[in-house]
Amino acid sequence: MSSATTAPHCANHGDPVRGIPAERPMQPEKNFADVDVDRLLSIARGAGMLVMLDAQIGRERYQSVAGSVVSLQRFAAALCQMLLAERTAG
Repeated sequence: MSSATTAPHCANHGDPVRGIPAERPMQPEKNFADVDVDRLLSIARGAGMLVMLDAQIGRERYQSVAGSVVSLQRFAAALCQMLLAERTAG
């Protein structure tokens, strides 16, 4: 049985949703604190996801991201492209 849409996946990272293991264990290359949140949210918006500011307390922003499964697939594909571009550039 095949689905009408296929979820994108990053090369050599398997597909955890379908239970396909990665060829090698995924290790975070950066500390999560180093992630550019604004860039990540920009990718989500570009994929068609809704980014909402729920609250701001001091400098801390609390945001929610929502969207369809298709927009989630677009987000995953765009994120993979960004990561692969960074890896080949660096």
